Order: sequence, then C-alpha cells, then structure tokens
Amino acid sequence: MPTPWARILIADDEPLFLKTTGELLTKAGYECRCVADAPAALALLARERFDLILSDLNMPGNLRLELLCEGRSKWPDVPLIVITGVPSLPTAIESLRLGIADYLLKPVSYRDLLSAIRRTLGDPGEPSLGSPPDGGLPREPASRFPEIVGDCAQLREVGEVIERISRIDTNLLITGESGTGKEIVARTIHRHSRRAARRFQVIDCTTIPESLFESVLFGHAQGSFTGALRDEPGLLRQVDGGTAFFDEIGELPLSLQAKLLRVVQDQTFTPVGKHDAVRLDVRFICATNRDLEFEVNAGRFRRDLFYRLAVLHLELPPLRDRGEDVQLLADHFLTVLRATNPRVSALADEVRTCFRRYPWPGNIRELRNVIERALALARTTCIEPSDLPVALQKAAFTAFSASPAAAPTSHGQALDVAEREYLRSLLQQHQGNVSRAAKQAGLSRQGLHRLLNKHGISAGDFRQ
Repeated sequence: MPTPWARILIADDEPLFLKTTGELLTKAGYECRCVADAPAALALLARERFDLILSDLNMPGNLRLELLCEGRSKWPDVPLIVITGVPSLPTAIESLRLGIADYLLKPVSYRDLLSAIRRTLGDPGEPSLGSPPDGGLPREPASRFPEIVGDCAQLREVGEVIERISRIDTNLLITGESGTGKEIVARTIHRHSRRAARRFQVIDCTTIPESLFESVLFGHAQGSFTGALRDEPGLLRQVDGGTAFFDEIGELPLSLQAKLLRVVQDQTFTPVGKHDAVRLDVRFICATNRDLEFEVNAGRFRRDLFYRLAVLHLELPPLRDRGEDVQLLADHFLTVLRATNPRVSALADEVRTCFRRYPWPGNIRELRNVIERALALARTTCIEPSDLPVALQKAAFTAFSASPAAAPTSHGQALDVAEREYLRSLLQQHQGNVSRAAKQAGLSRQGLHRLLNKHGISAGDFRQ
C-alpha cells in the first residue's frame, strides 16, 4: 500500500478518463487531485505539494507542452508521467528532453499505469524485475540499472541514454561488435519500460530459414502449406504488447526486409493462408554488429527499413576501450561461475596483466568464456596464466611484449594479430567445425567466413 504522502495531480480533458483514473488510484491508496486543463494544473501546483504529475498532452493550455515545460522548470523534483492518445515523435522527443519519468499511450491498462506510478515513486509494492540473464553486462552499476556494470565514462553515458529511452516506445537500433552485450541492454530497456509485464521475444535473424520466415513471424492457418497441421499464432502475435528484439538484423536478406517493413511501419501483418490483417502493439528493438548505413549505401539493406528501425540509435563500446572494466567483469564472472570449481577464488596478478594487454576481439562474451575455461582447468586456488587459452597468452605477451621491431606498429595491427590468433584458437578447439566455432564466437556462419577470408585462414586445415 502506498504511503499517505503519495499525492498525485491528474490533468486530462477527458472527463471519463479523469473520473475513472482518479477513483482507481484512490482505491490503490494514493491521494489524487484532478483538473481538466494545464492552467488549472499549474495553479494547483503553485498552491499545493504533489509527489507526481500525471498529464495528458492534448488538452487546453498544453498545446505547446506548457504544463511539461513549466512543471519541469518550476518543480523539477516532482516527476511527471505523460499519457496521450495522440502520440507523435516530436512530442516524444521533447518529453524525453524535458526528463519525464514515463510516456504512456491510451488506452493504457490499469496494471500498466499502476506499475509506471510505482516504478516512478519507488513504491515498495512494485514487483521485482528479476535477475538479469547470465553472461551479459555485470553487476556493479554505472547507473540505476543493476544490469549495467562498469565504471568507464562511455558505459556511464550508455546508462544515461538507457534511462531516457526506456520511457518511450520509439524503435531502437543497438550497434556494437559481437559480444558487447546488445541483448542484455535490450532486455534492460524492456524491463524498465511500460511493457515490462509483457513478453520480451528474441528473434535471431540468422536462424530462421528464408522459406519459413513469414510462418514463424506471422503465423499460419491450418492447411496453408504442407505440414501445417494446425493454426499457429506466430512470434509477433505472442509478443503483442511487449518488445520484439531482432538480433543480427543486418543478416536479414533483402527479400525478407520488405516483409518486415510493413509490420514495423503499420503494426499489422497477415498470417500465411489467411486474408484478414492482424493489428498488434509491439516495440521493435534491433541489434547488429554491421554498419547498417554502409549496408544501405551498398544496396544490401533497405533504406526505408533502416530509417524505421533506427529512430533512436545506441552504440555500445568494445571491451578493449573500457579500461579497468575488464577487471570488474573478470571478477564478476569469477564470482558467478566459480560454483564449477569453488576452490578457486582469485586471479593471479600475471593474469590481470594479460587481461589488460589483450584487445578482446570477442568482447564480454569472450572474457566470460575465458574465465569459465580457466575455472575448469585451474589446479590451485588461483587462476594462473597457464590456465588461459594459448592464443590469448600469445596475443597478450608475444604480440605486445616483443621487441619494437617485431611488435605491431599500430593499434589496428595489434588487433589483427589478436583476432587472427583468436580465430585459430576457435577452429583448433572445434576441429575446424565452422558452425560450432561461429556459435561460440557469437557470429553467424557468414560472419565467421568473412573473418577467416580476411586473415587467409582455412577451416579445413584444422579438421582431423
């Protein structure tokens, strides 16, 4: 039950919404005052103290967002939640700039509204968001998000951006190298959005066969093709009201991009074998390790789809640029994974030096795998250099500690050396099996083949 001091000012020119919302929130234990326009709200704010403002956008006296602007200016400590039946990108961006706490769309369910209010006020009645999935960004927070771990300036900027974009439903493109934690960031945004109570669906664009794309995403009717033994709803219908995360969107063939465009643009789709379109409410978050603008200019990605998906853009820094965050992550994974070998409790100083020198082409995912492997091989209570992959030791010490004549002459050359050794280690570990090596590296088969060709490495040389 909310504490007695939680007073909410509701401003909306729809009498029915004003009446029912006020009554429902009063029953939930909040003290509510209701007004029908912005001037009345501002006048009441000048006389009385409130803990939260719940405001419509399209109402008398607020056509230029007067309540939002003046409210944030005069009462910056009072959080403000926007709720509107006529959303637009300009108002969403301006609301974001003003630092609103949440941005909800009518019709909004009572559960979603109450969740947003509790989340904003820090009400103890707010249900737990749960623990983040294993293997992503660690736990020392760079912001109020426990999933975001690290202390570098770049990661703190990422945390600040996440805090803002979690509040609105605008489509988002997350870019960064493989293994930088793109899915973890997407899950974080979902868990702190108004859609948190609904489903977060991962759609891996590298694993859906082109011939089955429409059926898997949009569903199908019984008998619509050979093997369609019953009606299937499809992934998008199952995620209605939630967030659809398209991983590796850059790998989606052009023929399928056109089919996805209509869904993103109109929020409608037609199941295979049916005639009636289905309407849905989904936020699209996409991720890729490719430069999509380059792909657009090369004719491999649709320009119109790119602009629909990249309304907001968030780029994650590679691990090699995060300084001492490598040590924080290593300690985190040691704590999380040491159940496999409880005797091990520390990293040797030589190992930490090795971690600092290594450029981590596989980023966070590679670091996690290195710690997991070292725990399995460690013979003492401390992880030693001998417990690390040979490729990592060679890249960290041979490439970076050799004589000046033999050492790489630039950061790019050093990264190439480490990347080449990493690829050789992967193929050796999996005896030349490209599929298994690509899976461990977090790459598609095509992506791994591109890297092998770049370095002149043949998978056949590692097959036994």
